[in-house]
Amino acid sequence: MSLTETLDRFQQRHTWAGFPLAVIYKYADDQGAFLAALITYYGFLSLFPLLLLVVTILGFALDGNPHLKQHFIDSALNQFPGVGQQLGKVTSLQGNTLALVVGVLGSLYGALGVAQAGQNALNRVWAVPRHRRPNPFMSRMRSLLFLLVIGAGLLLTTGVSILATFAESLGAHLDVLLRAPMLVLAVAVNVGLFMVAMRVLTAKDVSWSDVLPGAALSGVAWQLLQELGKYYVAHQINGSTTTYGIFAVVLGLLAYIYLAAVIVVLSAEVNVVRAEKLWPRSLLTAFTDDAELTPADRKAYRSYPESERHKEFEQVDVRFEQDATD
Repeated sequence: MSLTETLDRFQQRHTWAGFPLAVIYKYADDQGAFLAALITYYGFLSLFPLLLLVVTILGFALDGNPHLKQHFIDSALNQFPGVGQQLGKVTSLQGNTLALVVGVLGSLYGALGVAQAGQNALNRVWAVPRHRRPNPFMSRMRSLLFLLVIGAGLLLTTGVSILATFAESLGAHLDVLLRAPMLVLAVAVNVGLFMVAMRVLTAKDVSWSDVLPGAALSGVAWQLLQELGKYYVAHQINGSTTTYGIFAVVLGLLAYIYLAAVIVVLSAEVNVVRAEKLWPRSLLTAFTDDAELTPADRKAYRSYPESERHKEFEQVDVRFEQDATD
């Protein structure tokens, strides 16, 4: 028996090895990197005008309380290390009404693009046939609902950040005691938001238990990304020249959004592989046709052409030559 066959049999017998491999293979089959890149494009396109609008709205709403306004701005922008510190220096959008309207419309276009890209990614991952996906009008209604969820989540995470800031003002001893509960609360809010988003943006009727593992992974990873982003800003950007700092912020932000998008897509793949029992996969199936397909391989490969059905009366038949040989 060759080494490859030995490794293949080992990972198929052990879930802790076969399950991650199946997730990676499913991610590759769905072209997850390209799905994440599309989310990154719209995310980067919408982020600057959206954050500027947040700063502007808070500036108008809390004009009489500058201290509270600054707390909200710092907490909201802290979700995006690097760029948030730069936008935090802006008090409000300047210009005429037309410029503000154009900015709002541009922000809405970019934000809807993120939601639409998220819908496309989740429907692709869950292999939802095209005829079962929402029409252009209903898909945008789902996207608007998603944006409302994200807006509510931003308010919740902002509140948690304000509580953390309040804890710091109580003294070093209490700050240490309260920091862990505040971190757990922030992660719990993130997990809840990802659970709602993964259900809202998926055309398939998935249960809360179906999306919980991926949402938990996304929630923890999002918090880790924020902490890494703060470290990157503090040790790499702060103190740099103005020109280098701008490039570092932009490139760092692109990498930050892309990593977040990759994590979300991978987390969705975790949900699908677990719910649809798409493991174990054959070790060599991603590299050669000369591989014996497992039942999970066959189920996965049948789902891909099924997801391209444009009409309900369209029939798709998938056969494998190995079945005929057997």
